[in-house]
Amino acid sequence: MNPLLQVQELCAGYGKVPILRSVTFHIEDGEVVAILGPNGAGKSTLLKNISGLLSSNSGAIRWRGRDIRGLPPHRITRAGISFIPEGGRLFANMTVRENLLMGAYSRRENLRKGAMKEVFEIFPMLHSRSRQLAGTLSGGEKQMLAIGRGLIARPSLLMLDEPSLGLAPTLVDGIYERLQLLRSRGLTVLLVEQNTNYALELSDRGYVLENGQIVMEGSGAELASSEHVKRHYLGL
Repeated sequence: MNPLLQVQELCAGYGKVPILRSVTFHIEDGEVVAILGPNGAGKSTLLKNISGLLSSNSGAIRWRGRDIRGLPPHRITRAGISFIPEGGRLFANMTVRENLLMGAYSRRENLRKGAMKEVFEIFPMLHSRSRQLAGTLSGGEKQMLAIGRGLIARPSLLMLDEPSLGLAPTLVDGIYERLQLLRSRGLTVLLVEQNTNYALELSDRGYVLENGQIVMEGSGAELASSEHVKRHYLGL
């Protein structure tokens, strides 16, 4: 049986500058998988290629067995993949509710099926602030709104790029409590995260990406006990 997502020998970059070099990994349905690595390793580039925001040079990106490499972002979203970019990329001058509605632009039928209510159950703060401008929210609230906007599409795979970036530890705890809830509900998650402790605690499996290549893989526990990960990413 095919994995939910399978990336095979993916090569990509910006112009003639190579970033990803024959990257291969997979995600099974219901898994939480972390991509670890230093700044500049290609982690964000990888997510942008999967989501259709960037074009790759070669390789395959298979979603439920079908190669989706080269499809436009709206078709990939409609296929069931939601991408939460670094910083959230919210519409600051639109309300919380309007931002959430934008998340359903390619799957409007979800609004009739209770998707907004589901998001408010996961993030009650968004309901109480639904008429507030997104630009006036705190950092943690903005991240919750960004995740909520991605969930409105009812994805089968949620991809997050640095959800803890710039947040105080107590706010990071709140974000990861919600991600743990989503995990318990069976949502498949692909997580890029500099905060290695949080990422490995949440994840079933992980990959280490360095210089555009996968150099390690294993369960969250295996990577947490690796001397390489301890030394380079956990500061131990």
